[in-house]
Amino acid sequence: MAEEKHLPSALESRAAALIAGPFAAHVQGSRPLLISDFPKLAFARAARFLLSEHSRLAGVHQTAVVAASAVLGAGTYVAEHASIGERVALGENTRIGAGCAIANGVSIGSDCEIYPNVTIYSGTTIGNRVIVHAGAVLASDGFGYVRDPQTGHYEKFPQVGTLVIEDDVEIGANTTIDRGALDETRIGRGAKLDNLVHIGHNCKIGEDVVIAAQTGLSGSIVIEKGAVLGGQVGIGEHARIGEGVMIGGQGGVLPNKVLRGKGIPFWGTPAQPLRQYLKQLAHLARLAKKE
Repeated sequence: MAEEKHLPSALESRAAALIAGPFAAHVQGSRPLLISDFPKLAFARAARFLLSEHSRLAGVHQTAVVAASAVLGAGTYVAEHASIGERVALGENTRIGAGCAIANGVSIGSDCEIYPNVTIYSGTTIGNRVIVHAGAVLASDGFGYVRDPQTGHYEKFPQVGTLVIEDDVEIGANTTIDRGALDETRIGRGAKLDNLVHIGHNCKIGEDVVIAAQTGLSGSIVIEKGAVLGGQVGIGEHARIGEGVMIGGQGGVLPNKVLRGKGIPFWGTPAQPLRQYLKQLAHLARLAKKE
């Protein structure tokens, strides 16, 4: 437990062992008590270790379709009705859920968990220990069109780039990530994407970036490492979000805008530093009272 106020109830619980902060160092008892400066982190690591001890299936389900040229590492499991294309490479102990479609030439590293009904297009490279939740679509075409000024019709711009997902990334359910148009889209190591997030083509998402649900990124956006985007944030094309910047829920960033300030929270549309935004709201409230 991370807070001392929960210590009495924890001591009265049926837990076989406890993890607590330094405030519990004086506790005497018969069951194991682990003292950690970061108890919630220690608990997460312990739980992950215990869960990994559970028995894991390996092999290919009889209803799955696996191309002859695909390479499956030791301990890999391909579940019911999954499709594995030509020249696909799956690392050791990676699991492909039921109904997944893995297109030709995709590379997936070791110890990955691809949940049911995920679609991964060609041109995708996925690192190790990546989790992709159900219904996600990776490396689909970006939203790129060119308008013919004579006819007013839109013609598709080639979407022939790639998608790279680095190690330890987690991608939420029904999230969509577009491939690059001519270059690559890249999701940096340790980034965490919630459910229903959209990442447009050519975006660069830095290490340890956190993006909450229903956030949408247009094309060619750079999110530097450690940035945090709240739910329903919208960012226009070619914007850049600096290292450690935090954008509150429903914040909006205009195209080509640059936000900088490590640890500084931004809010509103267009997004601005929270203190400035609150001052403007207070000023508007005073004006409304005068009417």
